[in-house]
Amino acid sequence: MATRNHPVRGYAYIAAATLLWGVAATLGRAAFTGRLLPSGQALQPIDPLILSQSRTTISFLVLLPLLQRRRGWSGLKISKSDFGRILILGVLGVAASNYLYYLSIQRTNVATAIILQYTAPVLVLLYMVARGLQKATLQRVAAVALAVVGSALAIGVVGAGALKLDPVGVMAALLAAVSFAFYNVAGHQILKRHDRWVVLLYTTFSAAAFWLLVNPPWKLVAAHYSGWQWGFLAVFALVSVLGPFSLYFAGLQHLEPTRAIVASCLEPVFSIVLAALLLGEALRPVQTLGIVIVLAAIVIVQLPERAGAEPTVVEPIE
Repeated sequence: MATRNHPVRGYAYIAAATLLWGVAATLGRAAFTGRLLPSGQALQPIDPLILSQSRTTISFLVLLPLLQRRRGWSGLKISKSDFGRILILGVLGVAASNYLYYLSIQRTNVATAIILQYTAPVLVLLYMVARGLQKATLQRVAAVALAVVGSALAIGVVGAGALKLDPVGVMAALLAAVSFAFYNVAGHQILKRHDRWVVLLYTTFSAAAFWLLVNPPWKLVAAHYSGWQWGFLAVFALVSVLGPFSLYFAGLQHLEPTRAIVASCLEPVFSIVLAALLLGEALRPVQTLGIVIVLAAIVIVQLPERAGAEPTVVEPIE
């Protein structure tokens, strides 16, 4: 049953999702720098493809029996047309953005990958304006610009050696931004009609099926990953996909895409703060400035628009 949309609730969901993504980033950084395992042991490198594949596959295998038990198979049915749309969302949105982001990190570094991926708010605003779904108001343009600049400062791109411009890595990060923008817009549309858990189930299914074709099971077996690595992948799937995506989709039910994706810029903020608190990484003044700018962008984008400039209200399904 549809209920009145609640922007404050939407921002709370997005903030919780980005917090979990920040925890996932810190967890990954700790694992691969030897700060997660006993005695300073480090996990051996995991291929970006397998990291992306395992995240969605494990999430789907956990979510399917839980939803089936609670709702039955009849409660998981959707129309053929929406099934096709969600399959596209899972492959071109979730699967592609995850893989391309990790490929970019592998070929460049975290700073380069994050700042290029977080040009996505610009792409979303351009799309919404081009389709006539929103107006390019000063408020929206300023919020998007501040979000991008603040994210750049928060991850420390100001300083020698911050960016690493490997051509393949840069292209991967830019394509990840396109995918990120796509699932904000497409996800917002599909969530008008379906519960977020059903959407999450089918997006993780489509991503898992796609990766199964790209990387069959025997290739996973041939990788000879250790128990520690598989344990890490299982925890990482829950922290980086199942939890945050369910929350992010909930946020998209209450917020239009531009506001949601600007709020998602909290992810690098949480990543930096958690790394400083838990891993002892230094937090420079310019990064603090970036955090303040991101917060300012989120405040600006949620302020009421002038009469006639309000976006279409989405009635979320609870």
